Amino acid sequence: MNEVFIVSIARTPIGSLNGELAPIPATKLGAIAIQAALERAAVRPEQVHEVYMGNVLTANEGQAPANQASIYAGIPTSVPCTTVNKVCASGMKAIMLGAQSIMSGDNDIVVAGGMESMTNVPYYLDKAR
Repeated sequence: MNEVFIVSIARTPIGSLNGELAPIPATKLGAIAIQAALERAAVRPEQVHEVYMGNVLTANEGQAPANQASIYAGIPTSVPCTTVNKVCASGMKAIMLGAQSIMSGDNDIVVAGGMESMTNVPYYLDKAR
């Protein structure tokens, strides 16, 4: 069984509802964190073997949010991506899946984390916000 090491972390600031980060979709926020983590680890995007990103409220984000974040971060489209939804544990589950893929020998370099933008989730009641 291979050992797993976290070699870099990155995050965006936490914003408020309809605040400064409101115009930025979760997929772009995820990409910003992915890019920063790769830069800090001196890992080139083409070295990534797989991407796991947790995301709870995918409505209004389009298809395959993890894949979108990966592409925005400059990771080649040939890299497999998985969007994980385990409600509040989505990001942690994504990290667990990434670690398991390394432990099993399936991958050597994995991006794993979470992304969300509660402001950009659609709502169905007029003037509810």
